[in-house]
Amino acid sequence: MQLPKNRPWKVLESEYLAHKPWFTVRKEKVQLPNGNIIPEYFIYEYPSWINVIAITKEKQFVFISQYRHALGITAYELCAGVCEKEDKTPLVSAQRELLEETGYGKGSWSELMVIGVNPSTNTNLTYCYLATDVEPITSQHLEESEDIQVHLLSLNEVKELLINDQIKQALHAAPLWKYLATNHLI
Repeated sequence: MQLPKNRPWKVLESEYLAHKPWFTVRKEKVQLPNGNIIPEYFIYEYPSWINVIAITKEKQFVFISQYRHALGITAYELCAGVCEKEDKTPLVSAQRELLEETGYGKGSWSELMVIGVNPSTNTNLTYCYLATDVEPITSQHLEESEDIQVHLLSLNEVKELLINDQIKQALHAAPLWKYLATNHLI
């Protein structure tokens, strides 16, 4: 299928309102191709992110749980994180994050999909990886701001979480649904 024709907006003015490590936002005045002007359009700049569907040799899915302050919940999630500047590729970031957050590593790795958080306002992409035959190789190496528990879940438990809307992170639900669909597991 052919993609729609690109119709970029013209930036008339741009200014940064905040420039912090986890909150960089700019306000732009833009003109649409039809001539209409939007006087205040806000864009959030983030580095690229990764997440990993990690499956052990025993066919267990490596999940984490952690408290998410904005929603006030503790939720099951995939291992995920930021692509650090010193990481040469998103794959290197994914392998590093899985090892740091769960202690799991090795295995066979492939890119499953690349998705946008919210392309209308966010600048970053999320690189989603599938890692099969991973194994525990070290203990967790968490940052001071992390309080993460590791869980090994069966395929049926993962399906149950998805069907019952218990995976609240959309960037984690999307690759899980794709994995299930492309492997004819639903």
